[in-house]
Amino acid sequence: MSNHPLRIFSASAHLELAQEIAQLLDVPLGQSTTRRFADSEIHVNIDEVVRDQDIFLVQSFPSPINDNLIELLLYLDAFRRASAHTITVVMPYFPYARQDRMAKGREAISARVVANLLECQGASRVVFVDIHNPAIQGFFNIPVDPLTALPLLADYFCKPEYANAAVVSPDAGRASVTSRYADLLHLPMVVMHKRRADYFSVKTTHVVGDIKGRRPIVVDDLMASGSVLKQIDILYEQGAEGKACFSVTHPVLLPAALKMLDEDDRIEKLIVTNTLPVPPEKRHPKIEVLSIAPLLAEIIHRIHHGISISEKLVPH
Repeated sequence: MSNHPLRIFSASAHLELAQEIAQLLDVPLGQSTTRRFADSEIHVNIDEVVRDQDIFLVQSFPSPINDNLIELLLYLDAFRRASAHTITVVMPYFPYARQDRMAKGREAISARVVANLLECQGASRVVFVDIHNPAIQGFFNIPVDPLTALPLLADYFCKPEYANAAVVSPDAGRASVTSRYADLLHLPMVVMHKRRADYFSVKTTHVVGDIKGRRPIVVDDLMASGSVLKQIDILYEQGAEGKACFSVTHPVLLPAALKMLDEDDRIEKLIVTNTLPVPPEKRHPKIEVLSIAPLLAEIIHRIHHGISISEKLVPH
């Protein structure tokens, strides 16, 4: 067990999540202030003494992502200069995770840039949930805890109404995660294969597995523009029946996705977590939000007390 006090602080992007985590841990949320000046500069201040304390700093990345990233980096600098003992960054949604490699020449590997920035600014450890590419963990030279919301999301579908469903992967890259869903739910798995024409459009070419007569549960790590919502046409062409459900960890939810939810009567529900805030303008009637706070509170408790992380908390 650490001899240094446990403290939870939050940047401004998702204060509600940090408050819930602090309440679960029975720890008061630390006091800090973020100001945004007229010229768009950001100023941060820690409003209490943090010397020799174990800091867990919560920040997620809704739009504007770059402002929230700069705010996080400024807080890291402030905590380091205030002589905090350790600074663990709890970032449920990792920004730039889809830019994890050079798909063609002269591209930035932006996820690596983010990793470098966090390390250079003094992060002692990083915690994130269901990152787009697990290999990003290797971009860090500090401890990283990659968590998964899969058990939380899968548990939602442990109901009789989904007994005749099939768990659907939107592409081959998500097949291993989909397989774990299917095992937990004791349901068959189906994989859709797609080709990306450019950064903004994809086309599903064929389906592997038998969806005939079954209700689709499509699983993915995030939903932004909602391109995965367009892919269900081929499932119904292959004989899917009943209304489709989607299970997604990170609700980026751009207007295009909300529009498709509104217009497609075949979609019954979109189940998401609160790794990102879901403000009132995104609270579509078809969306249900599950809290990731208990998982994050558990991992913070284990890190602070030097307890091994259960296999149930990390992806495979």
